[in-house]
Amino acid sequence: MKVLLINGSPNANGNTATALKEAKKIFDSEGIETEIIHIGNKAVRSCIGCRKCTQSGKCVFDDIVNESAAKFEECDGVIVGSPVYYAAANPAVTAFLTRLFYSTHFNKSMKVGAAVVAARRGGCSAAFDELNKFFTISGMPVASSQYWNSIHGAKAGDAEDDAEGLQTMRTLARNMTFLMRSIALGKEKYGLPEKEPVERTNFIR
Repeated sequence: MKVLLINGSPNANGNTATALKEAKKIFDSEGIETEIIHIGNKAVRSCIGCRKCTQSGKCVFDDIVNESAAKFEECDGVIVGSPVYYAAANPAVTAFLTRLFYSTHFNKSMKVGAAVVAARRGGCSAAFDELNKFFTISGMPVASSQYWNSIHGAKAGDAEDDAEGLQTMRTLARNMTFLMRSIALGKEKYGLPEKEPVERTNFIR
């Protein structure tokens, strides 16, 4: 099993990284393969709605999004980490996720998703909710912890003193491991849930 950890902070070793690395310790101890991708320092373009990906199966902008697509398809779970900016995720993270989720056409159902956010003080729950929407629109179960998945610190390294935040990350990793294994067993015994053809309706016709 493999978990993809996405660091959406411009700082490769900041408080977002501290949260992801704390979760990684548990995955490592459980024999879960992990990979951390640092995207927060990349110049990630936003989606321009060209829909070329519906024909080619990849984004027209050939950057970190296309580089990450195969890894996303292969993983059993993904954790997206971001610092909090104005009670929202880093815009580079949301641009990355928007293009990644829209341009990849494989079935994402039953991949396990989770978001973690880092802030000095406030805005964590709003940013956390924003990131979780990428999972829930894609049929991905969302792993939970003992609290909303947030960690606190002003400067790099401060989060190492947030005992509750660190524990939240460890609990998240354990719960995510259990959920991924349970889903794998369920697939073996029952298969994936039946998928109906998608109905798309508009509010104004």
